[in-house]
Amino acid sequence: MGVLFSDFFALFRKELMMTVKDKRSRTLLIMPIIVQTFLFGYVATYDLTYITYALLDNDRSAASRDLAAAFDGNGIFHRTAVLDNASQIAETIDRKKAQMVIHIGRQFERKLNAGETVSVQVVMDGRNSNVAGTASGYATEIINAFSENRLAGKGVQGPDVAVLTRAWFNPNLITRWNIISGMVAILSVIQVMILAGQSVAREKEQGTFDQLLVTPLGSMTLMFGKALPSVCVGLVQSSVVLLVALYWFKIPFAGAFSTLYLGLLIFNFTIVGIGLCVSAFSATMQQALLYSFSLLMPMVLLSGFATPIASMPEALQTATLINPVRYGVAFAQRIYLEGATLDAMIHLYWPLALMAVVTLGAASRLFRSRLG
Repeated sequence: MGVLFSDFFALFRKELMMTVKDKRSRTLLIMPIIVQTFLFGYVATYDLTYITYALLDNDRSAASRDLAAAFDGNGIFHRTAVLDNASQIAETIDRKKAQMVIHIGRQFERKLNAGETVSVQVVMDGRNSNVAGTASGYATEIINAFSENRLAGKGVQGPDVAVLTRAWFNPNLITRWNIISGMVAILSVIQVMILAGQSVAREKEQGTFDQLLVTPLGSMTLMFGKALPSVCVGLVQSSVVLLVALYWFKIPFAGAFSTLYLGLLIFNFTIVGIGLCVSAFSATMQQALLYSFSLLMPMVLLSGFATPIASMPEALQTATLINPVRYGVAFAQRIYLEGATLDAMIHLYWPLALMAVVTLGAASRLFRSRLG
């Protein structure tokens, strides 16, 4: 037993030293993760804090000025132009002078005072549908609030039933929270798979793989000695993302670290198992790199990280069931934001554990076939 552990530790140390043997390698393992976390945190967000709009006020009354002031005082909408007639709307949107045009028609104040229904036209630039949808929702809220305040000023009772919206786990609906919590698992996938994918291919390319096969190391020892350094790298990278999320972006962590790291451990073993299978099939490091990237793109797209799985075609929804990244994103977000317990995560952990056993077992079998 002691000899087996000594052999395993020697292989593990050798693989780890090859991964972090110089300063440039260590920098490449950590710095891209930090940079990407900041980029996603600040750039990849659907939150709108600056919306440009143009105003076309055909009424020019006190009421229309009050409505325009409601937009100007919101802090999100910024007026960039005042139009004179409706023929200028198309040009304003086409040339991107404003993302939105508010058109207040004639007799706006008279109809309000008479208790008649009044329409306010909101013209959006729909080239970016996410921005248009969010900005339209903000504009609707401002107009509804303006209408309710007018009614209250006249002593008119509002509706008897009001809808109050409350968001759990992310009260302010900040998309950064959802994105970065998922990145705790997903951001390390690329480098972990590439490291695992190149581990055996590097030995083949350098001509040392056959020497490794004739050592007393068994196939299982060889496989775990190759797998564990990449798993350790993945856990360190996830920890870096977690620290940035906690102490820079101040995203509150609601769950238990033990539950999160158990999931990350199983998840990284699964990704490493896939990488080792790729490595065993590849003759060169270039092939391993190409195969890894060919797998990574579909895995990330089918993970539900960027788009909801429920909106995908049924065939692709079924395909996501064998995608480990789907489970990684799900448990990371639920534990981080929701505070999900271990019992609630079992249905995500056991498929990951099964995939880890299958992929690592396949890699071990491929090693054993070379030993035979």
